[in-house]
Amino acid sequence: MTDRKAELAANLARVEERISSACAAAGRARDEVTLIVVTKTYPASDVRLLADLGVRHVAENRDQDAAPKAAACADLSLSWHFVGQLQTNKVRSVAGYAHVVQSVDRARLVPALSAAAEKTGRELVCLVQIALDAGAGERGERGGAAPDQLAELADLVAAAPGLRIGGLMTVAPLAGPYAGREQAAFERLLELSSQLRTDHPAATMVSAGMSADLEQAVMAGATHVRVGTAVLGARARLG
Repeated sequence: MTDRKAELAANLARVEERISSACAAAGRARDEVTLIVVTKTYPASDVRLLADLGVRHVAENRDQDAAPKAAACADLSLSWHFVGQLQTNKVRSVAGYAHVVQSVDRARLVPALSAAAEKTGRELVCLVQIALDAGAGERGERGGAAPDQLAELADLVAAAPGLRIGGLMTVAPLAGPYAGREQAAFERLLELSSQLRTDHPAATMVSAGMSADLEQAVMAGATHVRVGTAVLGARARLG
C-alpha cells in the first residue's frame, strides 16, 4: 500500500468511527447515513485510491476541475455529486457526469438542467439547496434559496423532464440566527424535509454536515454527510 493510500485509509477509518459513534448516540442504524467524500482540489489519483478503499460517492464544487477528473475516472463505479454554486453556462457539462446536483437554488437552473439531462439521456437527481441565513425571497451568502422558496423549486424540479427531486441540502450558516448553532440549523433542515415529503414522498435525501460538524448533522437526522478535509487531509492542492 502506498503512503498516500495508507493515509487515506486511516483518515477514512477515523471518519467512519465518527459517523458510527454519532449514529449510535442518535439511535440510528449506520446504514442510514451515506458518506460523500468531497474531492474538490484533489487529483484524480486520489479519487482512484478512494474507490479502491470502498468509497462510492464523491463530490465536486467546480465544473472546470470536476469534468476532467470525472472523465479520468469514468471506468470507476462512482456516484458523482455536484455541490457548488452552479451557473447556467456550466449546466450542460455538469449534466454529462453528475448523478446528483445538490445545489439547485433558483428557478432558472431547472429548465437548463432539464434540457441538458434530456440531451444526454440521463436522469439527474436534484436537491434544493436551502440557505438558513437568507431572508424571504433571497439567496444565502454561500448559495442556497430561502426556505420560503422550497415548495416552488421542488415542484419545478419534479415537473421537469429528466430531473428527479431527491431532497434537500444545506451548509451550516456563518451568519443569521443559526450561526454557530449547527445542530439547530440541521434540525430546521429536517423540519423542511418533512414538509417537502408531504408533496414529494420520495424526496428523502437530507445532505448536511461536513468535516467539522458531521456529528451534529447525524444527530439531527441527515442521510448524507459531505466530508473533505477529514478524509483527504492537508496536502499540496491543484493549481
